[in-house]
Amino acid sequence: MRCERFTLERDPADTAGALRDLIPAPESVSEMVAEIIAEVRSHGDTALLDYIGRFDTGGAPPQPIPVPPDELEAAAGTVDPRVLHGLERAIENLETVLVGWRAGLGRSVQLGENRVALRHAAVSRAAVYVPGGRAPYPSTVVMGVVPARLAGVEHIAVCAPPTRDGDVDPVVLAACHLTGATVVYRMGGAHAIAALAYGTPSVVPVDVIVGPGSLYVQEAKRQVFGQVGIDGFAGPSDLLALATGDADPDTLALDLLAQAEHGSGTLVVAVSDAPDLLERLAHRLDEAPDTGAVSALVQATDAQQALALAEAFAPEHFQLVGAGAEELADRVTRAGCLFVGPGAGTAFGDYIAGSNHILPTNGAARFASGLGPEHFLRRFAEVRIADAGELARSAAPLARAEGFEFHAQSMEARIRENGPA
Repeated sequence: MRCERFTLERDPADTAGALRDLIPAPESVSEMVAEIIAEVRSHGDTALLDYIGRFDTGGAPPQPIPVPPDELEAAAGTVDPRVLHGLERAIENLETVLVGWRAGLGRSVQLGENRVALRHAAVSRAAVYVPGGRAPYPSTVVMGVVPARLAGVEHIAVCAPPTRDGDVDPVVLAACHLTGATVVYRMGGAHAIAALAYGTPSVVPVDVIVGPGSLYVQEAKRQVFGQVGIDGFAGPSDLLALATGDADPDTLALDLLAQAEHGSGTLVVAVSDAPDLLERLAHRLDEAPDTGAVSALVQATDAQQALALAEAFAPEHFQLVGAGAEELADRVTRAGCLFVGPGAGTAFGDYIAGSNHILPTNGAARFASGLGPEHFLRRFAEVRIADAGELARSAAPLARAEGFEFHAQSMEARIRENGPA
Protein backbone atom coordinates (compact mmCIF):
# COMPACT_ATOMS: atom_id res chain seq x y z
CA MET A 1 0.00 0.00 0.00
CA ARG A 2 1.20 3.46 -0.80
CA CYS A 3 2.17 5.26 2.39
CA GLU A 4 3.22 8.90 2.59
CA ARG A 5 5.04 10.55 5.50
CA PHE A 6 4.54 14.06 6.82
CA THR A 7 5.88 16.20 9.63
CA LEU A 8 3.37 18.64 11.03
CA GLU A 9 5.45 21.82 11.07
CA ARG A 10 3.40 24.26 9.02
CA ASP A 11 -0.17 25.47 9.33
CA PRO A 12 -2.41 22.44 10.05
CA ALA A 13 -4.78 23.61 7.31
CA ASP A 14 -1.91 23.40 4.80
CA THR A 15 -1.11 19.86 5.89
CA ALA A 16 -4.77 18.92 5.68
CA GLY A 17 -4.78 20.23 2.11
CA ALA A 18 -1.65 18.27 1.28
CA LEU A 19 -3.32 15.12 2.61
CA ARG A 20 -6.37 15.73 0.44
CA ASP A 21 -4.11 16.24 -2.56
CA LEU A 22 -2.89 12.66 -2.19
CA ILE A 23 -6.11 11.64 -3.92
CA PRO A 24 -6.15 13.01 -7.48
CA ALA A 25 -9.24 14.81 -8.69
CA PRO A 26 -11.48 12.33 -10.50
CA GLU A 27 -12.08 12.61 -14.20
CA SER A 28 -15.18 14.66 -14.92
CA VAL A 29 -18.15 12.62 -16.04
CA SER A 30 -20.64 15.49 -15.96
CA GLU A 31 -21.38 15.51 -19.70
CA MET A 32 -22.00 11.77 -19.90
CA VAL A 33 -24.16 11.86 -16.75
CA ALA A 34 -26.14 14.77 -18.19
CA GLU A 35 -26.77 12.73 -21.35
CA ILE A 36 -27.93 9.72 -19.31
CA ILE A 37 -30.28 11.83 -17.22
CA ALA A 38 -31.77 13.47 -20.32
CA GLU A 39 -32.34 10.09 -21.99
CA VAL A 40 -34.07 8.57 -18.96
CA ARG A 41 -36.12 11.70 -18.43
CA SER A 42 -37.26 11.71 -22.07
CA HIS A 43 -37.65 8.00 -22.80
CA GLY A 44 -38.44 6.47 -19.41
CA ASP A 45 -38.24 2.68 -19.14
CA THR A 46 -36.97 2.24 -22.69
CA ALA A 47 -33.81 4.18 -21.93
CA LEU A 48 -33.63 2.82 -18.38
CA LEU A 49 -33.70 -0.81 -19.50
CA ASP A 50 -31.10 -0.06 -22.16
CA TYR A 51 -28.72 1.43 -19.59
CA ILE A 52 -29.36 -1.41 -17.12
CA GLY A 53 -28.40 -3.88 -19.85
CA ARG A 54 -25.33 -1.91 -20.87
CA PHE A 55 -23.94 -0.90 -17.49
CA ASP A 56 -25.47 -3.22 -14.87
CA THR A 57 -25.97 -6.69 -16.38
CA GLY A 58 -23.11 -6.63 -18.89
CA GLY A 59 -25.37 -7.11 -21.90
CA ALA A 60 -27.64 -9.78 -20.40
CA PRO A 61 -31.37 -9.05 -20.77
CA PRO A 62 -32.61 -7.20 -17.67
CA GLN A 63 -35.32 -8.66 -15.51
CA PRO A 64 -38.36 -6.53 -14.61
CA ILE A 65 -37.14 -3.49 -12.71
CA PRO A 66 -39.31 -3.68 -9.56
CA VAL A 67 -38.54 -6.71 -7.36
CA PRO A 68 -41.81 -8.41 -6.28
CA PRO A 69 -42.40 -8.42 -2.50
CA ASP A 70 -42.52 -12.23 -2.32
CA GLU A 71 -38.96 -12.36 -3.71
CA LEU A 72 -37.78 -10.17 -0.84
CA GLU A 73 -39.19 -12.58 1.72
CA ALA A 74 -37.86 -15.59 -0.20
CA ALA A 75 -34.40 -14.03 -0.32
CA ALA A 76 -34.36 -13.73 3.45
CA GLY A 77 -34.82 -17.49 3.63
CA THR A 78 -31.70 -18.13 1.56
CA VAL A 79 -29.30 -15.97 3.57
CA ASP A 80 -27.02 -17.35 6.27
CA PRO A 81 -28.94 -17.03 9.58
CA ARG A 82 -25.89 -15.45 11.19
CA VAL A 83 -25.95 -12.72 8.57
CA LEU A 84 -29.66 -12.19 9.16
CA HIS A 85 -29.04 -11.97 12.90
CA GLY A 86 -26.37 -9.33 12.32
CA LEU A 87 -28.78 -7.31 10.19
CA GLU A 88 -31.51 -7.61 12.80
CA ARG A 89 -29.18 -6.42 15.55
CA ALA A 90 -27.97 -3.56 13.37
CA ILE A 91 -31.57 -2.54 12.78
CA GLU A 92 -32.40 -2.85 16.49
CA ASN A 93 -29.44 -0.76 17.64
CA LEU A 94 -29.88 1.92 15.03
CA GLU A 95 -33.59 2.14 15.87
CA THR A 96 -32.81 2.42 19.60
CA VAL A 97 -30.43 5.30 19.03
CA LEU A 98 -32.69 7.14 16.59
CA VAL A 99 -35.82 6.65 18.70
CA GLY A 100 -33.92 8.04 21.69
CA TRP A 101 -32.99 11.08 19.62
CA ARG A 102 -36.54 11.60 18.43
CA ALA A 103 -37.96 11.22 21.96
CA GLY A 104 -35.50 13.75 23.35
CA LEU A 105 -33.98 11.36 25.88
CA GLY A 106 -30.75 13.31 26.10
CA ARG A 107 -27.45 13.53 24.32
CA SER A 108 -26.70 9.83 24.49
CA VAL A 109 -28.40 6.44 24.31
CA GLN A 110 -27.23 3.43 26.27
CA LEU A 111 -26.96 0.07 24.46
CA GLY A 112 -26.13 -2.36 27.24
CA GLU A 113 -22.69 -1.31 28.39
CA ASN A 114 -22.12 0.69 25.24
CA ARG A 115 -23.12 4.29 24.73
CA VAL A 116 -23.77 6.23 21.53
CA ALA A 117 -23.64 10.00 21.90
CA LEU A 118 -25.93 11.96 19.64
CA ARG A 119 -24.08 15.18 19.01
CA HIS A 120 -25.94 16.81 17.19
CA ALA A 121 -43.23 16.67 8.38
CA ALA A 122 -41.35 13.80 6.65
CA VAL A 123 -41.13 13.85 2.85
CA SER A 124 -43.64 11.58 1.14
CA ARG A 125 -41.18 9.47 -0.86
CA ALA A 126 -37.48 8.77 -0.44
CA ALA A 127 -34.93 6.52 -2.12
CA VAL A 128 -31.80 4.82 -0.83
CA TYR A 129 -29.06 4.01 -3.34
CA VAL A 130 -27.15 0.85 -2.43
CA PRO A 131 -23.89 0.37 -4.35
CA GLY A 132 -22.92 -2.86 -6.08
CA GLY A 133 -19.75 -3.73 -7.90
CA ARG A 134 -17.13 -5.24 -5.61
CA ALA A 135 -19.60 -6.79 -3.13
CA PRO A 136 -23.19 -6.56 -1.87
CA TYR A 137 -23.79 -3.95 0.83
CA PRO A 138 -26.79 -4.92 2.97
CA SER A 139 -25.47 -2.67 5.73
CA THR A 140 -26.13 0.36 3.52
CA VAL A 141 -29.76 -0.73 3.25
CA VAL A 142 -29.96 -0.61 7.05
CA MET A 143 -28.25 2.77 7.28
CA GLY A 144 -30.55 4.34 4.67
CA VAL A 145 -33.95 2.77 5.22
CA VAL A 146 -34.14 2.82 9.03
CA PRO A 147 -33.69 6.62 9.40
CA ALA A 148 -36.22 7.22 6.61
CA ARG A 149 -38.77 4.94 8.21
CA LEU A 150 -38.31 6.46 11.66
CA ALA A 151 -38.67 9.93 10.16
CA GLY A 152 -42.11 8.88 8.97
CA VAL A 153 -41.50 8.50 5.23
CA GLU A 154 -44.38 6.50 3.78
CA HIS A 155 -42.77 5.33 0.53
CA ILE A 156 -39.16 4.17 0.78
CA ALA A 157 -37.52 2.87 -2.38
CA VAL A 158 -34.23 1.02 -2.51
CA CYS A 159 -32.31 0.60 -5.73
CA ALA A 160 -29.28 -1.61 -6.25
CA PRO A 161 -27.47 -2.53 -9.47
CA PRO A 162 -28.24 -6.06 -10.63
CA THR A 163 -25.42 -8.50 -11.28
CA ARG A 164 -24.79 -10.14 -14.65
CA ASP A 165 -27.56 -12.62 -13.95
CA GLY A 166 -29.92 -9.68 -13.79
CA ASP A 167 -30.81 -9.92 -10.12
CA VAL A 168 -29.87 -8.20 -6.88
CA ASP A 169 -27.88 -10.16 -4.30
CA PRO A 170 -30.21 -12.01 -1.88
CA VAL A 171 -28.55 -10.53 1.21
CA VAL A 172 -29.42 -7.03 -0.05
CA LEU A 173 -33.01 -8.10 -0.75
CA ALA A 174 -33.21 -9.68 2.70
CA ALA A 175 -32.06 -6.43 4.30
CA CYS A 176 -34.76 -4.59 2.34
CA HIS A 177 -37.34 -7.01 3.70
CA LEU A 178 -36.15 -6.70 7.31
CA THR A 179 -35.92 -2.90 7.30
CA GLY A 180 -39.36 -2.42 5.75
CA ALA A 181 -38.49 -0.94 2.37
CA THR A 182 -41.60 -0.20 0.32
CA VAL A 183 -40.18 -1.16 -3.07
CA VAL A 184 -36.87 -2.39 -4.46
CA TYR A 185 -35.64 -1.59 -7.97
CA ARG A 186 -33.11 -3.60 -9.95
CA MET A 187 -31.05 -0.71 -11.29
CA GLY A 188 -27.91 1.24 -10.54
CA GLY A 189 -25.72 4.02 -11.84
CA ALA A 190 -26.60 7.50 -13.07
CA HIS A 191 -29.60 6.14 -14.95
CA ALA A 192 -31.11 4.90 -11.68
CA ILE A 193 -30.72 8.34 -10.10
CA ALA A 194 -32.43 9.92 -13.11
CA ALA A 195 -35.33 7.49 -12.88
CA LEU A 196 -35.77 8.13 -9.16
CA ALA A 197 -35.69 11.89 -9.66
CA TYR A 198 -38.04 12.19 -12.63
CA GLY A 199 -39.96 8.90 -12.62
CA THR A 200 -40.69 6.38 -15.35
CA PRO A 201 -43.63 4.01 -15.89
CA SER A 202 -41.84 1.49 -13.64
CA VAL A 203 -40.25 3.85 -11.13
CA VAL A 204 -42.13 6.22 -8.82
CA PRO A 205 -40.36 9.59 -8.51
CA VAL A 206 -39.15 10.47 -5.03
CA ASP A 207 -38.48 13.62 -3.03
CA VAL A 208 -35.09 12.74 -1.52
CA ILE A 209 -32.27 10.45 -2.71
CA VAL A 210 -29.57 9.31 -0.27
CA GLY A 211 -26.72 6.85 -0.21
CA PRO A 212 -23.17 6.28 -1.44
CA GLY A 213 -22.15 5.21 -4.91
CA SER A 214 -19.72 5.63 -7.76
CA LEU A 215 -18.59 8.94 -9.18
CA TYR A 216 -21.32 8.62 -11.81
CA VAL A 217 -23.95 8.13 -9.14
CA GLN A 218 -22.75 11.10 -7.10
CA GLU A 219 -22.53 13.37 -10.15
CA ALA A 220 -26.05 12.34 -11.10
CA LYS A 221 -27.24 13.21 -7.58
CA ARG A 222 -25.59 16.58 -7.92
CA GLN A 223 -27.26 17.25 -11.27
CA VAL A 224 -30.77 16.29 -10.12
CA PHE A 225 -30.46 18.28 -6.89
CA GLY A 226 -33.21 20.85 -6.95
CA GLN A 227 -35.60 18.40 -8.53
CA VAL A 228 -35.04 16.27 -5.42
CA GLY A 229 -33.16 16.66 -2.17
CA ILE A 230 -29.96 14.70 -1.60
CA ASP A 231 -27.84 13.84 1.42
CA GLY A 232 -24.66 15.18 -0.17
CA PHE A 233 -21.89 14.25 -2.58
CA ALA A 234 -20.41 11.05 -1.13
CA GLY A 235 -16.86 10.74 -2.37
CA PRO A 236 -14.16 8.20 -1.46
CA SER A 237 -13.95 7.16 2.18
CA ASP A 238 -11.39 8.46 4.66
CA LEU A 239 -10.24 7.81 8.23
CA LEU A 240 -7.99 9.89 10.47
CA ALA A 241 -6.74 8.32 13.68
CA LEU A 242 -5.17 10.49 16.38
CA ALA A 243 -3.11 8.27 18.65
CA THR A 244 -0.86 8.85 21.62
CA GLY A 245 2.09 6.67 22.55
CA ASP A 246 0.08 4.30 24.75
CA ALA A 247 -2.13 3.18 21.84
CA ASP A 248 -1.88 -0.43 20.66
CA PRO A 249 -0.21 -0.25 17.22
CA ASP A 250 -1.44 -3.67 16.10
CA THR A 251 -5.12 -2.91 16.68
CA LEU A 252 -4.76 0.56 15.23
CA ALA A 253 -3.08 -0.86 12.12
CA LEU A 254 -6.04 -3.20 11.66
CA ASP A 255 -8.40 -0.24 11.89
CA LEU A 256 -6.48 1.56 9.16
CA LEU A 257 -6.34 -1.56 6.99
CA ALA A 258 -10.04 -2.20 7.50
CA GLN A 259 -10.90 1.24 6.15
CA ALA A 260 -8.42 0.74 3.30
CA GLU A 261 -10.55 -2.22 2.15
CA HIS A 262 -12.91 0.33 0.61
CA GLY A 263 -10.37 0.49 -2.20
CA SER A 264 -9.26 3.07 -4.73
CA GLY A 265 -9.51 6.66 -3.59
CA THR A 266 -9.72 5.77 0.09
CA LEU A 267 -7.40 7.75 2.38
CA VAL A 268 -6.33 6.50 5.82
CA VAL A 269 -4.21 8.74 8.06
CA ALA A 270 -2.61 8.29 11.46
CA VAL A 271 -1.25 11.33 13.31
CA SER A 272 0.72 11.03 16.53
CA ASP A 273 3.38 12.68 18.64
CA ALA A 274 4.94 9.23 19.26
CA PRO A 275 7.60 8.37 16.63
CA ASP A 276 7.88 4.74 17.75
CA LEU A 277 4.15 4.22 17.24
CA LEU A 278 4.30 5.70 13.75
CA GLU A 279 7.24 3.47 12.83
CA ARG A 280 5.40 0.34 13.91
CA LEU A 281 2.35 1.44 11.92
CA ALA A 282 4.55 2.11 8.89
CA HIS A 283 5.91 -1.44 9.09
CA ARG A 284 2.40 -2.93 9.12
CA LEU A 285 1.12 -0.70 6.33
CA ASP A 286 4.12 -1.29 4.09
CA GLU A 287 3.52 -5.05 4.26
CA ALA A 288 -0.24 -4.83 3.63
CA PRO A 289 -1.83 -5.86 0.32
CA ASP A 290 -2.43 -3.07 -2.16
CA THR A 291 -6.14 -2.21 -2.24
CA GLY A 292 -5.75 1.04 -4.16
CA ALA A 293 -6.11 3.03 -0.95
CA VAL A 294 -3.52 5.57 0.17
CA SER A 295 -2.17 5.77 3.71
CA ALA A 296 -0.30 8.58 5.42
CA LEU A 297 1.52 8.91 8.74
CA VAL A 298 1.93 12.35 10.27
CA GLN A 299 4.41 13.22 13.02
CA ALA A 300 2.98 15.90 15.31
CA THR A 301 4.68 17.86 18.07
CA ASP A 302 1.92 17.09 20.57
CA ALA A 303 -1.70 16.00 20.80
CA GLN A 304 -2.97 19.58 20.58
CA GLN A 305 -1.25 20.08 17.25
CA ALA A 306 -2.58 16.74 16.04
CA LEU A 307 -6.11 17.82 16.95
CA ALA A 308 -5.66 21.03 14.99
CA LEU A 309 -4.77 18.94 11.95
CA ALA A 310 -7.83 16.75 12.45
CA GLU A 311 -10.13 19.75 12.71
CA ALA A 312 -8.70 21.16 9.48
CA PHE A 313 -8.96 17.77 7.77
CA ALA A 314 -12.60 17.21 8.91
CA PRO A 315 -12.45 13.42 8.55
CA GLU A 316 -15.33 11.19 7.62
CA HIS A 317 -14.23 8.81 10.39
CA PHE A 318 -12.17 10.11 13.33
CA GLN A 319 -10.61 7.81 15.93
CA LEU A 320 -9.08 8.89 19.24
CA VAL A 321 -6.85 6.14 20.60
CA GLY A 322 -4.75 6.35 23.78
CA ALA A 323 -5.46 8.09 27.06
CA GLY A 324 -4.10 11.44 25.94
CA ALA A 325 -6.07 11.33 22.71
CA GLU A 326 -9.35 10.28 24.35
CA GLU A 327 -9.22 13.35 26.61
CA LEU A 328 -9.71 15.51 23.49
CA ALA A 329 -13.11 14.04 22.62
CA ASP A 330 -15.16 16.99 23.89
CA ARG A 331 -13.11 19.39 21.78
CA VAL A 332 -13.85 17.64 18.49
CA THR A 333 -16.24 19.61 16.26
CA ARG A 334 -15.45 18.39 12.75
CA ALA A 335 -16.01 14.70 12.13
CA GLY A 336 -18.54 12.59 10.30
CA CYS A 337 -18.43 10.13 13.19
CA LEU A 338 -16.14 10.11 16.24
CA PHE A 339 -14.82 6.85 17.70
CA VAL A 340 -13.31 7.13 21.18
CA GLY A 341 -11.18 4.53 22.95
CA PRO A 342 -9.38 1.31 22.06
CA GLY A 343 -12.59 -0.69 21.67
CA ALA A 344 -14.28 1.69 19.24
CA GLY A 345 -12.94 0.66 15.84
CA THR A 346 -14.58 2.23 12.81
CA ALA A 347 -15.65 -1.20 11.56
CA PHE A 348 -18.27 -1.27 14.33
CA GLY A 349 -19.69 1.98 12.97
CA ASP A 350 -19.92 0.46 9.51
CA TYR A 351 -22.20 -2.29 10.75
CA ILE A 352 -23.66 -2.46 14.21
CA ALA A 353 -22.67 0.25 16.72
CA GLY A 354 -25.91 2.19 16.23
CA SER A 355 -24.27 5.10 14.47
CA ASN A 356 -24.71 5.58 10.71
CA HIS A 357 -22.07 4.81 8.09
CA ILE A 358 -23.49 7.15 5.44
CA LEU A 359 -21.24 10.09 6.36
CA PRO A 360 -19.88 13.32 4.86
CA THR A 361 -16.64 12.73 2.93
CA ASN A 362 -13.85 14.83 1.42
CA GLY A 363 -13.84 17.29 4.30
CA ALA A 364 -17.60 17.91 4.14
CA ALA A 365 -17.79 17.25 7.89
CA ARG A 366 -17.01 20.96 8.15
CA PHE A 367 -20.65 21.65 7.26
CA ALA A 368 -22.51 18.36 6.79
CA SER A 369 -23.72 15.57 9.07
CA GLY A 370 -24.13 11.82 8.91
CA LEU A 371 -27.44 10.51 7.59
CA GLY A 372 -30.29 10.67 10.07
CA PRO A 373 -34.06 11.18 10.20
CA GLU A 374 -33.56 14.93 9.73
CA HIS A 375 -32.48 14.33 6.12
CA PHE A 376 -36.03 13.18 5.42
CA LEU A 377 -37.79 15.92 7.38
CA ARG A 378 -38.81 19.34 6.16
CA ARG A 379 -39.70 22.37 8.26
CA PHE A 380 -42.36 24.99 7.78
CA ALA A 381 -43.95 27.74 9.83
CA GLU A 382 -47.58 27.82 10.95
CA VAL A 383 -48.57 31.46 11.40
CA ARG A 384 -51.51 32.65 13.53
CA ILE A 385 -51.94 36.40 14.07
CA ALA A 386 -54.57 37.59 16.52
CA ASP A 387 -53.64 41.30 16.54
CA ALA A 388 -52.39 42.52 13.18
CA GLY A 389 -52.34 46.23 13.96
CA GLU A 390 -48.77 46.76 15.12
CA LEU A 391 -47.37 44.36 12.55
CA ALA A 392 -49.20 45.99 9.69
CA ARG A 393 -48.23 49.48 10.72
CA SER A 394 -44.61 48.43 10.93
CA ALA A 395 -44.45 46.41 7.73
CA ALA A 396 -46.64 48.37 5.31
CA PRO A 397 -44.04 51.09 4.80
CA LEU A 398 -41.42 48.49 4.08
CA ALA A 399 -43.66 46.84 1.52
CA ARG A 400 -44.22 50.15 -0.24
CA ALA A 401 -40.49 50.87 -0.21
CA GLU A 402 -40.08 47.67 -2.19
CA GLY A 403 -42.83 48.70 -4.60
CA PHE A 404 -45.36 46.16 -3.33
CA GLU A 405 -48.49 48.25 -2.78
CA PHE A 406 -50.87 45.33 -2.50
CA HIS A 407 -48.65 43.72 0.13
CA ALA A 408 -49.11 46.87 2.18
CA GLN A 409 -52.87 47.01 1.59
CA SER A 410 -53.23 43.31 2.43
CA MET A 411 -51.67 43.87 5.82
CA GLU A 412 -53.50 47.14 6.50
CA ALA A 413 -56.84 45.50 5.75
CA ARG A 414 -56.33 43.40 8.87
CA ILE A 415 -56.14 46.56 10.97
CA ARG A 416 -59.69 47.45 10.02
CA GLU A 417 -60.88 43.89 10.64
CA ASN A 418 -59.44 43.91 14.14
CA GLY A 419 -60.35 47.43 15.20
CA PRO A 420 -59.43 51.05 14.48
CA ALA A 421 -55.94 51.92 13.28
